[in-house]
Amino acid sequence: MVMIYAGLVGDVGGTNARFALVDGEGHLRHTKTYVCADFAALDEIIQTYLTETAGKKRPAKAVIAVAGPVVDGEIEFTNLDWQVSETDLIAAFGFDAIKLVNDFAGQAMAAPVLDPADLRRIGPDLRGASTCPIVVLGPGTGFGVAAVARSQHVDIAVATEAGHAGFAPHDEVEVEVWKRLQGRYGRVSVERVLSGQGLFELYLALEFMAGRDPTLADERAVMEAASGGDVAAGEVLDRFCAILGGVAGDLALTFGARGGVYVGGGIAPRMAERLLSGGFRARFEAKGRLAPYVRDIPTFLITHPFPALVGCARELAQLEGVRL
Repeated sequence: MVMIYAGLVGDVGGTNARFALVDGEGHLRHTKTYVCADFAALDEIIQTYLTETAGKKRPAKAVIAVAGPVVDGEIEFTNLDWQVSETDLIAAFGFDAIKLVNDFAGQAMAAPVLDPADLRRIGPDLRGASTCPIVVLGPGTGFGVAAVARSQHVDIAVATEAGHAGFAPHDEVEVEVWKRLQGRYGRVSVERVLSGQGLFELYLALEFMAGRDPTLADERAVMEAASGGDVAAGEVLDRFCAILGGVAGDLALTFGARGGVYVGGGIAPRMAERLLSGGFRARFEAKGRLAPYVRDIPTFLITHPFPALVGCARELAQLEGVRL
């Protein structure tokens, strides 16, 4: 029997591109991951994936999450030298319909339907308000943020560029980190600290403040050293998690996200135990007069390997006029 697929879904970040086909029941099939640097353009990855999986039976519709702002169906990637439009992809692949969405907007659409097995609770066991907004955020190549507005009838993803909002130091250590980054880059955004490169910048800053010469080469080395018990590298990760918690709490206030705050991205799952150890949640709740407000908001770490694809499958269903 030949499988009939409802459509193609994709999640294209600054480093990796993930694709899957969606069957008639909304399940992901034939999930594959590609390294973006191995291709000159997005359409090359799509062509490769469809050739490897769909053969001559091509899907008629597609929803693809992309790392950057989507404006009038077009995207200029933030961390890749690529430009893509829905019109070009329709012309190249003959789709009946295609929708480009922000990558974290895709994750936001997934958050309300993820199974408990695809999440790890950060902090107390709380129940989010079922019709209140949800925020999804996370560090990776950059720092992504999106929300989902919810009602009894439909969920609507709200894409943002909140990762490029200004970084607000919490204490004297972070003031010194801010000064170092400001001297190097000028304006200091959240992404300057909460990203892969930001993790390494944080390491360099803390080593400088401690009067030590840095010996680690990049963020991967910092994470590996911390896993091996290196005290200084561990302090960098603990500080990173605390800053992430503070930013997450600010975003919860900004969006009124009483439905919950979900942490995704490529980096957070690799420091899961440190996120769950308390520093993240303590800074999340440290909001002065509004501490009681955020104290009632649940926080989760997304452990599903392809949350944006799940969200894109929901968007695909909406193209078909089905609510998932």
